[in-house]
Amino acid sequence: MSETKQALTYADVGFGDELPELCPDVSMAMIKRFGATTGMTYWRFTDHERARASGLPGAIVPGIMSQGFLSAMIHNWAPNGRIVKIDTIFRAPVLVDSEPVCRGVVTDMNDETRIVELDLTVCNEEGETRVLGTAVVELQA
Repeated sequence: MSETKQALTYADVGFGDELPELCPDVSMAMIKRFGATTGMTYWRFTDHERARASGLPGAIVPGIMSQGFLSAMIHNWAPNGRIVKIDTIFRAPVLVDSEPVCRGVVTDMNDETRIVELDLTVCNEEGETRVLGTAVVELQA
């Protein structure tokens, strides 16, 4: 039986709060599954050797998938929240078969609108930021 998450309200959140980390599955099997679902079956996502031959460090996780992981992290933290806006910058590729960690922190709050702003990152095993961004999330009262 699945556990029902407690609704997060604006009153539950404080400036500087960290979101629970998300360690997404970026195995080749998951990337191929994502690719089959989205039509993104390009070799740079699914073939380490061909990606390396083209100058990449290996097969890379599609950027939209990395952004999806950040959205999932936000929804895990605030299942009743509404993502108003999410913006990401792709600094370096997230590699397939790696162990990335998604993190977020509350950086601004608006009491009138119940809007929180978040800083977001996806880091690799060495702690290097690969993807960074921001999100605007509306929470319930």
